[in-house]
Amino acid sequence: MTSTPEAKAALRARLRARRDGFVLDMAPGDRARHEARVADHIAPFLGRAGCVSGYIAIGAELSCLPVLEAAAGAGIATALPYVTGRGSPMRFLHWRPGDPLAAGPLGLLQPLLDAPDIEPDLIVTPLLGFDAALWRIGQGAGFYDASFAAMPRAARIGVAWSVQQAEAIPREPWDVRLHAVVTELGVHEGSEDA
Repeated sequence: MTSTPEAKAALRARLRARRDGFVLDMAPGDRARHEARVADHIAPFLGRAGCVSGYIAIGAELSCLPVLEAAAGAGIATALPYVTGRGSPMRFLHWRPGDPLAAGPLGLLQPLLDAPDIEPDLIVTPLLGFDAALWRIGQGAGFYDASFAAMPRAARIGVAWSVQQAEAIPREPWDVRLHAVVTELGVHEGSEDA
């Protein structure tokens, strides 16, 4: 299912508003409890990983910091994406929870430039929306899809609030499907033929 740029922009706006409203309506302490529950749901995937990449959440994005803390606590290498700008490939740099962060483009917080490059075999990715077939829609820059294509053996796990599920996500030929999506309610795993 493909879509026009205008339709994708409208879908992103609806999903962002739904996500932001969901987080805004949470009672104090609920967000941290839900994010810890997501880390619990991802825990079975960690046993197969030598290096887990996550991200530092922006705004109402679901934080995967508890996932990175659990991985680091289990002796698994951890990483964050490093972006220099649109048109340049995203890199993954070694980062452990508590290490310093630097401001990057697009409002990102990322490792310091002198951190070593590392190739994750489990990539925890943010998203704006997902569907039952495990297609995702992100912010539209294409960084994650390019990384997924360059690292086809890496497990691709999306994390999102349950309200970010859509009936169908439009896709382009370069989009790469996720292996699973984890929300505060549980794990969504699709079949290869979905």
